[in-house]
Amino acid sequence: MPRSSPEQPVFRFAPSPNGLLHLGHALSAIINHDMAAAAGGRFLLRIEDIDVKRCRPEFEAAIFEDLAWLGLSWEQPVRRQSEHLDLYAAALQRLRGLGVVYPSVMTRGEIKAAVAAAEAGGKIWPRDPDGTPLYPGDERNLPPSEQAVLLAGDRPYAWRLDVAKAVDLVAETLTWIETGAGPAGETGVITADPAAWGDVILSRSDAPSSYHLSVVVDDALQGVAHVVRGRDLYHATSVHRLLQRLLDLPEPIYHHHRLILGPDGRKLSKSSQDTGIAAFRAAGRSPAEVRAMVL
Repeated sequence: MPRSSPEQPVFRFAPSPNGLLHLGHALSAIINHDMAAAAGGRFLLRIEDIDVKRCRPEFEAAIFEDLAWLGLSWEQPVRRQSEHLDLYAAALQRLRGLGVVYPSVMTRGEIKAAVAAAEAGGKIWPRDPDGTPLYPGDERNLPPSEQAVLLAGDRPYAWRLDVAKAVDLVAETLTWIETGAGPAGETGVITADPAAWGDVILSRSDAPSSYHLSVVVDDALQGVAHVVRGRDLYHATSVHRLLQRLLDLPEPIYHHHRLILGPDGRKLSKSSQDTGIAAFRAAGRSPAEVRAMVL
């Protein structure tokens, strides 16, 4: 893969092939492509296909077709996360060596029940920026011998980041440079707050890496200097900055752009077939018309 010079910044668009691209994806891809062109930089396409249960070859083929129809071009070869699982495993092993991860076995149902019981008793359960209850962390302080028993058992498990321990280990205030805008218009130097997410999952027994872990590893290895993505991932940057610091990875500049919302006011999803790029193409719309819809 070609190396970048300091004068040739790298941008990337990184969809998951678990459905057809919609107008929100078109916006993000076009912004990345146009910003790369304006900066004299490189535009990469990365396929984030770790979720083998949902990712399918026909959706990957559709991604290439939709982006090419929009008039976008990208460097070859395309990076597929499924081909680099060893790199994510190595990153997880390094975090294990730092003592900032632990195995957890609570299911979603068990977490929901624990939160419901606590709230029924009058406790206000903390939630992450997306509104999901934080993990109780019952296994967080188990000694290594008991952790080994969990891993040897029949229950599915996940490796979670002990955020409090990780923040203490870093022992500095983490920030990032935001050239877009957060949900409330935040821009400039932003103070990260990884603790707001609680102990996020980094890997599961049925999935070798989470989005949080794989994205920071990939961005570093591909030399991505500008992470340009939707505003729904703005708060996740706090977790990414913590992982970058723990793994001694470079810090990109971040640019979070607006989201395209559906008629119900929610961000578009891949289940919204009426907003799919392919649907507009089939209806006779031109690439220029789709670009005008999103920009």
